[in-house]
Amino acid sequence: MSKPAPPAYRTTTWRADNAALKQRGSLLVWFDLGTAWLAASRGRRRRPAAFSDASIQTCLTLKALFGLALRQTEGLVASLLTLAGLDWPVPDFSTLCGRQKGLSVQIPYRPSTGALHLLIDSPGIKVMGEGEWSTRKHGASRPRQWRKVHLGSDAKTLEVRAIEVTGSRVGDGPMLPELLAQIPSDEVIGQVTADGAYDTRPCYAAIAARQACAVIPTRRNGQPWQGHHARRPSPQRDPAGDAPPRPGRLALLEPIPPTKSRRGQDAVPQALGRAPHGPHL
Repeated sequence: MSKPAPPAYRTTTWRADNAALKQRGSLLVWFDLGTAWLAASRGRRRRPAAFSDASIQTCLTLKALFGLALRQTEGLVASLLTLAGLDWPVPDFSTLCGRQKGLSVQIPYRPSTGALHLLIDSPGIKVMGEGEWSTRKHGASRPRQWRKVHLGSDAKTLEVRAIEVTGSRVGDGPMLPELLAQIPSDEVIGQVTADGAYDTRPCYAAIAARQACAVIPTRRNGQPWQGHHARRPSPQRDPAGDAPPRPGRLALLEPIPPTKSRRGQDAVPQALGRAPHGPHL
């Protein structure tokens, strides 16, 4: 019996698909004329910074986007400003190298229409070491190092609202208060959703401080929380404080009277009435 032929799929949107594929390679750079490109004077005695954090972040964003070096980034930004008809100065490579160490990155986002629904997660990235195939075949020549990126994103717009980068030894739970601190205090947070790694008392306390609802699954061996801060009392413990005996508690054995034997190691088996080397010792 011959198999039926698979159904023929016809695509009638070739023109729209072709235009979308070409749009992926287009490049459009906008410079806001209201951007404070130069840094304002802070009234200090030492020499003030010539460029603002926004200009340094713009240059470093283009550097990371196209994978350029610092000198190439300086040339790219100069050409873009020339094409835009702007006479703004360009930070040199030494300025970019020095300012990128302590730069406070500002993530632009679109404000949500209602209460914020924040999603918390922490993926890991490998920063040093061989690949999985090379390690499995030849062994690891150097210890692999990992970094954890703690992210807080908006559930509606899927935009990153908070980010922290730590080492692999830092847990997920201690970083949730740090992520919530990056959300403006005047913004209403309606719900915080995370996995079981954030089922800790400090996480619930930080979420309750923002008057938000915590949606965190209980761990496998944990007890459900009552409210935001305290866990429910265990059903195995008396509310008065007296703990009942466990059902699996062993009863006290009666002392075995000593018996005379030619060998001391056979005294207990003979008292039990079993063979010394039998299967039921």
